[in-house]
Amino acid sequence: MPETVLQAENLTKIYKSGNKELVVLNDVSFAAEQGTSLSIIGPSGSGKTTLLGLCAGLDVPSKGLISLMGFKLNKMDEDDRAYVRNQYVGFVFQNFQLLTTLTALENVMIPLELRGEKGVEPKAKELLERVGLKDRMHHYPTQLSGGEQQRVAMARAFINSPRILFADEPTGNLDGETSDHITDLLFTLNKEEKTTLVLVTHNMELAKKTERILQMKSGRIVEEKFAKAAL
Repeated sequence: MPETVLQAENLTKIYKSGNKELVVLNDVSFAAEQGTSLSIIGPSGSGKTTLLGLCAGLDVPSKGLISLMGFKLNKMDEDDRAYVRNQYVGFVFQNFQLLTTLTALENVMIPLELRGEKGVEPKAKELLERVGLKDRMHHYPTQLSGGEQQRVAMARAFINSPRILFADEPTGNLDGETSDHITDLLFTLNKEEKTTLVLVTHNMELAKKTERILQMKSGRIVEEKFAKAAL
């Protein structure tokens, strides 16, 4: 039996504003096994990005349980959750989130340097070569196109050999052709590294490339289906 790396049980997230309560997530449950891929889709405001943040330990639920690699994230403080993220998690965001004062190579090296590891440059260079940026390693983010910046972000996401990768609208800021290249690269790296992929997107064509699709509406999962990728 494949290992369950992510387990969400009855997740609810409520934001309070004065006397009012906004229920962003309402009793959401699902699980993801090692090496599988799933996408979370739904209209703006359906709660998909909030759900991703809870699953990654970037926020804590108002109610419910979230288990990542066996760690009960909702029972941990921020420092402990950050440790789990650094050990097991990779991120790819819509807006790249690269440090503008660092080169592409330096950006990719950050996760391992935060662990205190030495001699990380060769691995960072190898990943940048794999994503097609062999000649752009020493460029700064402002000197790179959007597609190139997302490739750097992808190399950074994979450098700590994550067990699970969270991708939030990874092609949202890219044109069609660039988006296709980034999508192919994401799924190729994910397959090669046997990483679990949890993808948030409003793009149904992108969602169909994953094995499972969770459809969200008004803070709930209203449908789950298996995509062609699983067949």
